[in-house]
Amino acid sequence: MARRALKLASWTSAALAASGFCLYSNKYLDPSDFGAVRVGRAVATTAVISYDYLTSLRSVPYGSEEYLRLRSKVHLRSARRLCELCCANRGTFIKVGQHLGALDYLLPEEYTSTLKVLHSQAPRSSIQEVRQVIREDLGQEIQDLFVSFDDTPLGAASLAQVHKAVLRDGRTVAVKVQHPKVQAQSSKDILLMEVLVLAVKQLFPEFEFMWLVDEAKKNLPLELDFLNEGRNAEKVAQMLKHFDFLKVPRIYWELSTKRVLLMEFVDGGQVNDRDYMERNKIDVNEISRHLGKMYSEMIFVNGFVHCDPHPGNVLVRKRPDTGKAEIILLDHGLYQVLTDDFRLDYCHLWQSLIWTDMEKVKKYSQRLGAGELYPLFACMLTARSWDSVNRGIGQAPVTATEDAEIRDNAASYLPQISQLLNHVPRQMLLIFKTNDLLRGIEVALGTRARASSFLSMSRCCIRALAAHKKKNACSFFRRTQISFREAFNLWQINLHELILRVKELRLASWVLALLCRLLPTLY
Repeated sequence: MARRALKLASWTSAALAASGFCLYSNKYLDPSDFGAVRVGRAVATTAVISYDYLTSLRSVPYGSEEYLRLRSKVHLRSARRLCELCCANRGTFIKVGQHLGALDYLLPEEYTSTLKVLHSQAPRSSIQEVRQVIREDLGQEIQDLFVSFDDTPLGAASLAQVHKAVLRDGRTVAVKVQHPKVQAQSSKDILLMEVLVLAVKQLFPEFEFMWLVDEAKKNLPLELDFLNEGRNAEKVAQMLKHFDFLKVPRIYWELSTKRVLLMEFVDGGQVNDRDYMERNKIDVNEISRHLGKMYSEMIFVNGFVHCDPHPGNVLVRKRPDTGKAEIILLDHGLYQVLTDDFRLDYCHLWQSLIWTDMEKVKKYSQRLGAGELYPLFACMLTARSWDSVNRGIGQAPVTATEDAEIRDNAASYLPQISQLLNHVPRQMLLIFKTNDLLRGIEVALGTRARASSFLSMSRCCIRALAAHKKKNACSFFRRTQISFREAFNLWQINLHELILRVKELRLASWVLALLCRLLPTLY
């Protein structure tokens, strides 16, 4: 028996040693691909973060200056650990980390600023892995399909990367190729996150993040289906075809599958790149207005919303034929379809916020699931303080002081915010994310909270509500009455916009005249 046990142990050791040598010497195998490694890493990181919060703040009086200082340090340490976990486990973890980085209304600044780097630190598949996916899905080698194929990707995201290539017929295309292991790992990763979130909730009852896991569970399969992405691209291109400033790259269906998407190659600079816009003489205010019109149309009029407008997915350029500024909308994997009831209540709510009708702000916030937390809901939606909401969000731009106040309050009201996010309709969660990403672009362009963006939203709300009323009107006279009312409301907005522009021009002329008096030698 002893000899048999020794023999078995020798063979087992030899097999393990050989396996270890093969794994070590094979540069295409990554330890992160093994479930035990991924689970162990995630459990260890969650345990360390939980222990840090439990022990570091225990002996300090709650709310004191020392407590706030220590809490900020714990936030930062924990955010860095979480970011390292996302980078190590890749795929679904990076996707969820990117979502967390966009939650300015919910998470402390230490988390959002740390996790925002995940947009630029997504992993890259090797060219061998790319060739393997194309071979498996299209049944041909890269050299048989393309005249040229750039080995270095134009960009990499959490689920895929994009390469520039030239087809045999001379068309220049962008080839989006899914990371080969992400499909198999995604369902296990989401289950792991669900278990970890439930475990952390036992330690910290106010920790309510199951809604995030539910969203990932629902949306990730859709994002991993590139044929679904292609259909979304064609739908939004048709839906917004009246906007001559919008470009959605054409899909080449004959060479597209669930893991490979071929589309027209369109070049441009990222929408938050002011230097690129200045070099190419693109007006940042015009781009901001176009972006506002486009998203207002999607949300309020059509109820079909592109929910991932981070700067890498929104490019700008001068059109080669007309020289006009153009927005290029990429990555159509994640869309939210809004029900009519939700969309119309949301229209009413924004109309109430824009025109400072606080009774209706309360009414429509509560209809959207906010309950008695409607003031918090309005602040999260607008990213403004409650005082600013009461004064009118279009009356004055957001200040640095107000921004700091909102961030400080986000940490203080975390339990209430988590409670609110668990009660609002699931559609609202992606709208929050979309609003925050768009707001980040406006901040980068220096166009945040301009009155013109609120007027564009108001126009779309009026059109959407009028269309709904006309659809349900039972007589021609009633439909005509609604049309006249709609035209009058739109005329009022146009007049208001004209007055604002005249005021801006007058102010500019006054400033110029003052400068001419003060510095006559320069003019």
